[in-house]
Amino acid sequence: MLYETPDLDEVDVAVLDEIDAIRREMAAVLRAPKRWSGGLRRTTQARAIRGSNSIEGYDVTPEDAAAAVEGDEPLTADERTWKEIEGYRRVLTYVLRMATLPGFALDAHTLRTMHFMLLEHDLSKSPGEFRRAAIYVQDESTGANVYEGPDPDDVPALIDALVGAMSASSGEHSMVRGAMAHLNFVMIHPFRDGNGRMARVLQTLVLATDDILEPEFSSIEEWLGANTRAYYDVLAATGQGAWNPQRDATAWVKFSLRAHHQQAQTLRRRFRDAENVWGALDGLVATTGVPERSVDALFDAALGIRIRRSTYVNRTGVEERTATRDLAALATAGLLSPEGTTRGRGRYYLPGELLQDVVREARGERTLIDPYPDLMRQIRANLP
Repeated sequence: MLYETPDLDEVDVAVLDEIDAIRREMAAVLRAPKRWSGGLRRTTQARAIRGSNSIEGYDVTPEDAAAAVEGDEPLTADERTWKEIEGYRRVLTYVLRMATLPGFALDAHTLRTMHFMLLEHDLSKSPGEFRRAAIYVQDESTGANVYEGPDPDDVPALIDALVGAMSASSGEHSMVRGAMAHLNFVMIHPFRDGNGRMARVLQTLVLATDDILEPEFSSIEEWLGANTRAYYDVLAATGQGAWNPQRDATAWVKFSLRAHHQQAQTLRRRFRDAENVWGALDGLVATTGVPERSVDALFDAALGIRIRRSTYVNRTGVEERTATRDLAALATAGLLSPEGTTRGRGRYYLPGELLQDVVREARGERTLIDPYPDLMRQIRANLP
């Protein structure tokens, strides 16, 4: 037995309609060629990586998360954190690239393979193997056990049931199916470690198959990372401390839809900001006399991606000597600021004062609408 999908009420249906409308709007924008879409896609993936790992206590700067997506070296992350980030980046990239391909099939073996990709750097955590013992989730602030997973002997059958439910033909919305996959996986807690990250990437996998919006822009991992306490509270209120699949999952589904709604609002605003930033960069190139080919790299820098000479070469296709001259000109114009060592791999560039001014002026309204304004009060009233 798994947690069953609850019936949606009129508010839920209206919220889903609003989310779909925003996502269709963004999909229509992406269908027309946009010079800024590649940079926004990369930073969106970086934010998802950073958000999901921060929930597990692996804090990474925006610059290092972007470096993970780019395949660069970290600026500040320690070795252990960086290995965790790289593992999660591998799994998320696998999902984003493979889930939409014809013939892709999710089964227990695929889940175990994904888990191995996540934790292969630490064999002591038994990557790819279902747990063989009881498992408990602790409140780090008190040390108290707040959740006990189902008996380990039941895990293989429960995972088979989950995969079967996900594969079955269903008229449910992908956001609802993804939410229920996330809930059931994290409550089964099939592995010794990495269950939360696997549950969140599993939700993204379901969303990647709905063909409404590109999968990079479908994840709510960034939002969950920014709302970790609320995320823990709704899971605690739903599970009540143990594997209780007979309990109602309504609050969890509403919570997930709230996350989707606010993440969609955020991404729509970023699309508008990106259009404004790129237009301003075109103007700056004309007034400062820097090479027009540098706009793509400047846009990446505006989004928080550090620029290295190797990155610039890849973006523009110029020779390294030309890249060095271009970057020097961008720094002299106040568009980029050189950081790190003068020579070698340590040199990189961040937004200069002039570019920072462009970003500030391009930013739109930051206020988010809450489609369920009373939801968190109700959830916290039901905490165990």
